[in-house]
Amino acid sequence: MRQQNKKTNTALIYFTLALITFIAFQQVIQNDFIGYDDPFYVTNNQHVKGGITLDSVLWAFTTTLSANWHPLTWLSHMLDCNLFGLNPAGHHLTSLLIHIANTLLLFWLLKKMTDTLRPSFFVAAAFALHPLHVESVAWIAERKDVLSAFFWMLTLTAYIRYTQHPGFGRYLLVVLAFALGLMAKPMLVTLPFVLLLLDYWPLRRFQYDNQKKSPTWPLLKEKIPLFILAAASGILTYIIQQSAGAMNLAETYPLTLRISNALISYLLYVAKLFYPTHLAVLYPYPADSLPLWQPILSLIALAGVSAAVIYAARQYPFLPVGWLWYLGTLVPVIGLVQVGNQARADRYTYLPSLGIFIIVAWGSAALAAKWRYRKLLLSIATTIALTALLVCTHLQVKYWKNEITLYKRALTVTKNNYIMLCNYGAALIDEGYYNEAMKHLNAALQINPQYYFAHYGIGKALLKQEKFDQAVDYFKKALHLKPDYYKPYFELGVISLKQGNTDQAIDYWKKTLIHKPDYPDASYNLAVAMTEQGKFDEAINYFKIALSALPDWPQAHYEMGRVFYLQGKRNLAIEQCEEALRLKPDYITARITLAHTLAEIGQTPSAVEQYYYVLYLEPKNLHALKNLAWILATTDDPYIHNPEEAVKFAEKACRITDYKQAEALDTLAVAYSAAARYPEAAQAAEKAVELAVSAGQSELAEKIQKRLELYKAQKPYRPTPPEEKIEDRKNENTTKTE
Repeated sequence: MRQQNKKTNTALIYFTLALITFIAFQQVIQNDFIGYDDPFYVTNNQHVKGGITLDSVLWAFTTTLSANWHPLTWLSHMLDCNLFGLNPAGHHLTSLLIHIANTLLLFWLLKKMTDTLRPSFFVAAAFALHPLHVESVAWIAERKDVLSAFFWMLTLTAYIRYTQHPGFGRYLLVVLAFALGLMAKPMLVTLPFVLLLLDYWPLRRFQYDNQKKSPTWPLLKEKIPLFILAAASGILTYIIQQSAGAMNLAETYPLTLRISNALISYLLYVAKLFYPTHLAVLYPYPADSLPLWQPILSLIALAGVSAAVIYAARQYPFLPVGWLWYLGTLVPVIGLVQVGNQARADRYTYLPSLGIFIIVAWGSAALAAKWRYRKLLLSIATTIALTALLVCTHLQVKYWKNEITLYKRALTVTKNNYIMLCNYGAALIDEGYYNEAMKHLNAALQINPQYYFAHYGIGKALLKQEKFDQAVDYFKKALHLKPDYYKPYFELGVISLKQGNTDQAIDYWKKTLIHKPDYPDASYNLAVAMTEQGKFDEAINYFKIALSALPDWPQAHYEMGRVFYLQGKRNLAIEQCEEALRLKPDYITARITLAHTLAEIGQTPSAVEQYYYVLYLEPKNLHALKNLAWILATTDDPYIHNPEEAVKFAEKACRITDYKQAEALDTLAVAYSAAARYPEAAQAAEKAVELAVSAGQSELAEKIQKRLELYKAQKPYRPTPPEEKIEDRKNENTTKTE
């Protein structure tokens, strides 16, 4: 009975952990993607958006995009796109479910290793509910945090099974789980060291055997394959990040500053674990230097705590394990090798925080060991602490609702955060608040006048307001500060085109592609510009380049089809229009062009079908009404010829134009003649001639006049295929602007 109750209590704990974690984070499912790395990882990444395919899997295992090699992270994002498309709720749900799984695995691991229920529950619950972990769960781009932690937990699970019954097969599972974890995030390189800590406590594998042989070397020896994997991952990551320029900031931040910041960060992370307030997505790096007393005091504190836990190790072995777990797992991200502009980041505590939680959980139990009401008091303290964490996490998740709320919160709780000022400004530009955006971008320049992105952002806001000359100055300043930044070149091309200088626009877009060869917007704009200049072959080549980077771009498919049409390649034009419509079935312009082209090559039934579909989508589409009426009135196909329907559509077109468009009245006249309503046909044609003449459309007036003679002779008009042309696009700006 007692054993049964214990199993019931354990099952209840699993349920409770899953429930409270879901309650704390559930609103994350309602959050949006944010513009900070999410486009890079998901929303603008064509390899990811296409889901899991053979090509995308090969890409995931060969790309070093993001200055990392983490193929499993890419595959997890691809799988989400397979399941949920670009619905952020599904992506957030996946991260939350992985976080819950990590929590449950953690509880199982601790309980299995220590055979204690309450401390294991506290560590797992604190891990699940701590606000510092919101960033790892709520930020879709940080999927690598929760995913790598999942394999961390699986590696520990496999390791526990191996220590119980050592064997090659079980050890192979440890190596496999660890390798998979490194393929999710290389931060797991410290895991072999953590296994040694666990060997000390709670597994107690460092105890001497009966022959008084030291177990140290055998324990180290069995970790050699893991150390090799960790070293390989570390070297690979270093090479990739160095080649990608991710470590160039080491020159900006000297070694003495990085060491000082690392020492301070160790203490600040602990402080945030106990008092999680003023959390931000980015903490700005100290500008020049830190007061000397801060790193010295931090070093003294760290050394003092380290000495104390080592001194108490024999009596309280969890102290050195928890403390060294915390110190060691932070080493890859503490900033000695600086990657990024952040001084520290909440997400870096996702696994390291477990060391501090272990100290608190087992330390509290040891401290209260002789208390009379220790169970009651510890239960009350645990309930209060976990409730506070749950509430704080619930509130913190709200700040991740969208990029506006996220950046605004960061600016509220940090100072001199020029990067967040720029990000906030860029988000405001996207929302159309240009003046407000410029205030924040100018504030960023006050902090860091050399920050190229602030100059670019102001230029973008000015461009949106059509203040072209001022925008050009800021874009050129951004290029002066960062000559290889591709976006200013692109925007300068847009401005040049708007100012009527197509050749200069082409030159700027070509420079864009020099610095960003896979930037589809530049290739697309070049293709459109080449089309307008009559350079159709070059246009096709640029469309193909754009589509190689963005294959599901309906507008690019349509525009390439239009070029094929202008080249007289009707079948190729049809193929591209059909592909555009596959991607975007409500693409009216593409469907009309497809219908017209089908009619031209004699596929009248298919053309009629397309025109009917246009009118289903847009009942007042004038182009479709006129062309469909014309075909129904003039075709020789008895299955399609329908004068009554033709009159209905033509009359509707005339009503829409208030009977003041010559082409609509001409179509109505043709429809009336097909229905043998010759007097009405003549009357409509006379009005059409009058309108055409007054509009200077002499050629059209002459054609209608010839048809008028047929109506007066009681004869219908039966022409060759439709005379309608593809809509004139010369005055329509089809170029893309960001």
